[in-house]
Amino acid sequence: MAPEQASMLSQHAFFKGLAPEVIDLVASCAQEIEFSAGQYICHEDDQADQFYVLLQGHVALQISSPGRGARTFLTVGAGEVFGVNWLVAPYRWTYDAKALDDTKAVVLNAVCLRHKCEADHDLGFELMKRVMPILIERLHICRIQLLDLYLKQN
Repeated sequence: MAPEQASMLSQHAFFKGLAPEVIDLVASCAQEIEFSAGQYICHEDDQADQFYVLLQGHVALQISSPGRGARTFLTVGAGEVFGVNWLVAPYRWTYDAKALDDTKAVVLNAVCLRHKCEADHDLGFELMKRVMPILIERLHICRIQLLDLYLKQN
């Protein structure tokens, strides 16, 4: 386990308040990664075996529609996470993610993390408690966007 990943994770909002031994456990699945502006990080329907903890930069989460191309439905930045698809089978990406500027992140190997969660249900429950508010907030954002889109069409 690299101490620098543990240090980065312990300072990130998603992991705040976790015990150092839990951070070390999660960090054993982590590595630092960088993306250039315009680089795609993942594509819809690919295997979702990564969970991204953003340290710097911005990432557009996009969906494509026939005849309209890619549409950004959410932009995430430093202090946020994306890629929660790793938690629920069939572990597939449901969107594309594209770096909008030079971006630095910690990427967690989701296969490694799932194994640790299976072995330690307290860890899995803690991560789930941290992911659920993010999902609910993002669902709310998407509902508002849909409502806005619907109102503009009528």
